[in-house]
Amino acid sequence: MSKAAVVPQSPLRRFWHKWRFHLNILLLLIPLGFMPKYFADAALFRGDSGLGERDLGEIQVGPWSMRLAELRDEAPLADGPAGHFKTFNASVCKTCIDKVKAAYLRIGKPRSLRAAGTIFFGPPYRMGNSLPISPKTRPDAEIWITLEGWDGSMHQASIPLAKASPATVAWLTKQGGK
Repeated sequence: MSKAAVVPQSPLRRFWHKWRFHLNILLLLIPLGFMPKYFADAALFRGDSGLGERDLGEIQVGPWSMRLAELRDEAPLADGPAGHFKTFNASVCKTCIDKVKAAYLRIGKPRSLRAAGTIFFGPPYRMGNSLPISPKTRPDAEIWITLEGWDGSMHQASIPLAKASPATVAWLTKQGGK
C-alpha cells in the first residue's frame, strides 16, 4: 500500500478555518448598528414621532390653520432629471378638516389657484408634499401655503424659506445662484 502525499494547506484556507465563526458573528452584528436609525425612520413615517424633524408649528391660513413640518433637516435631495426636492408634511386643524378641500405649497406667491404649487397628498392628519427647489431660488424667498375650501374659497399664508428650512437656505447660498 502506498501512502497518499499530504498536501499542505494554503494560508487562506487556514485563515478561513480559524476565523469563519468570528466572521459570521460579525456579519450578524453589522446590521444591528443600523437598527436605531431604521426604528427612528419607521416611527417618523408612522407619525409616532411627529410630522417631521423640524416642526414649524401652527400656521394661520385665513380662517383655518395647519401644522407644517420639514421631514428632514437637510439640504434638498436631487431626484433625477426633475431637479431637487424638499419634503414637507402637514396636518390641517381638527375643526377645519371637513372644510378644506386641498392644500398646496409653492416657493413664491401664486398668481392663481391654477398655479398654486404642488398639492399635498394623504389623509388630512398627515399630508405630504415634495416641493421642487430650483438652485436659482433666492435665499430670501418665501414659501406660500394655499388652502382651498369646499365652498370655493382660497386662503393663503407665507413663511420665509429661512424659517421653514435653514438647511435649504445654506444649500442655496452654497450653490451661489448657478
